[in-house]
Amino acid sequence: MIQVQQNIRDIEDLKLVETEVSDPARNEVQVNIKAASLNYLDLILVNGSFGPELPNPYVPLSDGAGVVTKVGEGVKEWNIGDKVYIHYVRDWINGPITPQTSKIRVGLQTQGILSEFVNVPQHGLVKAPENLSFEEASTLPIAGVTAWSGLFETGNLQAGQTVLTQGTGGVSIFALQFAKAAGAKVIATTSTKEKMDFLSNLGADEVINYKENPDWSKSVKELTDGIGVDITLDIAGDATIRKSLEAIKMNGIVGTVGFITGSKITIDVVEHLDLRMAKLMGISTGSKASSESMVQAIEVNEIKPKVDKIFGFSEVKSAFRYLESGSHIGKVVIKL
Repeated sequence: MIQVQQNIRDIEDLKLVETEVSDPARNEVQVNIKAASLNYLDLILVNGSFGPELPNPYVPLSDGAGVVTKVGEGVKEWNIGDKVYIHYVRDWINGPITPQTSKIRVGLQTQGILSEFVNVPQHGLVKAPENLSFEEASTLPIAGVTAWSGLFETGNLQAGQTVLTQGTGGVSIFALQFAKAAGAKVIATTSTKEKMDFLSNLGADEVINYKENPDWSKSVKELTDGIGVDITLDIAGDATIRKSLEAIKMNGIVGTVGFITGSKITIDVVEHLDLRMAKLMGISTGSKASSESMVQAIEVNEIKPKVDKIFGFSEVKSAFRYLESGSHIGKVVIKL
């Protein structure tokens, strides 16, 4: 089989390598990966700007979808031919996350999935939505589940409430789609006229250009009659967290899901949290049960993930460079 490997943590070191295919062990399932999607986490792991110890050589990417090709002894949940995607926090099956269930993240504590075949514990897979292609299903494990978990499990979003989405990355677009399907109002922020039009066409009720309006949290308050939004998912970290907290209502929720501008944040606890009873929560994707609930909602509401561009298996460096450029709207996918 062919897989992508790197020995040096640099995009230019990514290469296609031929390796042997091993049979799945007891309670394991073999999946023929058909498509994989990129996340910001993958970029900082591959380019060496994020620090954890990784296997060497390292196979990148956490998110992928494909077809079950073999099942090991003891497997009862899956059959050959099933269409599946990889569950990211592998041992988090249901309920609140615990130190035990949070230990293994695919592509972080294990090798990644950018390979023609991978062997996965049977509990580490989710049935892919019937209405999605492999390319679309590959975008779900991190971005889709993070948005779903943040809105509905952490945020308890209800019809009629207001959500603030930030930018046009995978989590933010999924949050917009899920919120609108749930009957919520959505205010979105972005940086260009093209992206504003995209978000409006996708269903955003209001769109704010944060480059033209750097005090966008004030605009959010004005659009909500001075009250603020119920929930926002903060994708950038240091540069946006204070405005995210300013944009929510009393008792509102900010879920932190990214740190593209820095992970060390400074806030005034009294001003932003105590006086307004605000909640600042870390969102670490979700459980397998949460993922399955999301799949049901995607099928019922005919939700289609927004795939910006699809690259071939041999174009993996170009795919990472495109993600690095920040010019994408939606998800970047590699088709195997």
